[in-house]
Amino acid sequence: MFTRVISGAIAGYDPILVEVEADLAPGLPSFAVVGLPDTSVNESKERVRAALKNAGFDLPPRRITINLAPADIRKEGSGLDLPLALALMASAGFIAPDRLEKLLIAGELSLDGRLRHTRGILPLALLAREQGLSGLIVPAANAREARVVPGITIHAFESLAEIAAALQSPSPLPAVDPTADAPSSSEPASDPSFSHIDLAEIKGQAAARRALEIAAAGGHGILFSGPPGSGKTMLARTLPTILPPLTFDEALEVTRIYSVKGLVPPGGGLIEHRPFRDPHHTVSDVALIGGGRSPGPGEVSLAHHGVLFLDELPEFRKAVLEGLREPLSEGRVAIARAAGTASFPARFMLVGAMNPCPCGFAGDSHRSCKCTARQVVAYRQKLSGPLLDRIDIQIHVPRLAPHELAQGAPSEESAKVRERVAAARRRQHARHPRGILMLNAHLPARRLKADAVLDETAQHLLLQAVRRFSLSARAYDKIIRVARTIADLEGAAGITTAHVAEAVQYRAFDPAGDPAGPD
Repeated sequence: MFTRVISGAIAGYDPILVEVEADLAPGLPSFAVVGLPDTSVNESKERVRAALKNAGFDLPPRRITINLAPADIRKEGSGLDLPLALALMASAGFIAPDRLEKLLIAGELSLDGRLRHTRGILPLALLAREQGLSGLIVPAANAREARVVPGITIHAFESLAEIAAALQSPSPLPAVDPTADAPSSSEPASDPSFSHIDLAEIKGQAAARRALEIAAAGGHGILFSGPPGSGKTMLARTLPTILPPLTFDEALEVTRIYSVKGLVPPGGGLIEHRPFRDPHHTVSDVALIGGGRSPGPGEVSLAHHGVLFLDELPEFRKAVLEGLREPLSEGRVAIARAAGTASFPARFMLVGAMNPCPCGFAGDSHRSCKCTARQVVAYRQKLSGPLLDRIDIQIHVPRLAPHELAQGAPSEESAKVRERVAAARRRQHARHPRGILMLNAHLPARRLKADAVLDETAQHLLLQAVRRFSLSARAYDKIIRVARTIADLEGAAGITTAHVAEAVQYRAFDPAGDPAGPD
């Protein structure tokens, strides 16, 4: 008997519809899976056979053929276990095939018939809604993740036997109540303590705090340079506390990436906290940018709508850092492999931290630098000019003076700064009537020209800075973007000379020494 059920698989970032066709025919007993399955899918026949037996369903001794259509796309993952098992049960007459119509089915099976938590359920739920299917059958551990998608009925079960009993009953399949409670909020897979560091804990560093606020308001990348112990890492880790919460659409995109990667925990739902990714400097280019035999998301995509913090920036391999150019410019990363091409979103805020030299004390007023000029130059050359050019704000973080270390009065709290950041972002949103929040750091050139009009005096100052510091055309563009953000923080409609002067200070900076300013 022939049966067809609907399932799905993940190809890079996108879900694909998969039709699982099962045929039981007379002949010598055998079990074949065709349709370009990978190793995990090919092994599913052993899991399915054991799960069916232990759930009380013995397959008849027939020649079993499973086809996964379309046959020209490689199928990966264990989520095809459940649709394969239900297709076989329908072909063997244990359940009625019409009970499986208009349902997308996904889930991994254990040998005893229990349903395990499965990665990629959220994009499959989006696919089911897009295809106009009536519902989705998933493991109970994925129910809250699937419920994130509105407009689709979720049927969640603990075991294969439970599904069989529901399908054999004349009653409608039990559905997860969407109003029972709100989907649980999941923390991104990073150290949750990062979000608990308040700006009030930062002593001194008024200039760096100001730069951090501007970066948060406009979505700008920022580079901190200074001696060891000046507070660069702690400043970076306060950034999530001054960023506004994710919108629903942003949270859906973030959760989808984490679901594809398998980082949404069992019972987890919508990720509502902005990601903070902090990879070690030994990270590979595949781990940072993404890739693998079958392209998957890397750290730049896991930091989407959040923060990517690279501590000790020059210690990262040059090939790894150069891979940041595309996502910093485009907000996406395209990965081409023999198995296929995939594109992943990667709109993150880059925060880098570095010492001014190998020993860390170049330009320090209290300790002398022990590095030779050649060592300093070699250290600086680990960061290419094109990469530095793409970082909007570059600021020196000096050593704290003794009286600043002993100060008792707390600094301004993150909550107050976050209010100003949110207000600045609302002003940017108001300039775009289509309802899409596009931050100043990401504005297309044509839109920037309309939004960031400089008066004659401000334009003259900017051109002077470009000539004095030999700035590139990209740096010229970055200064205008930062100046527009400074104006938004002040609630100013236009960009003044003061806004441009402050913005220039964040570009006229030598990472190996002290910050320089315009005349």
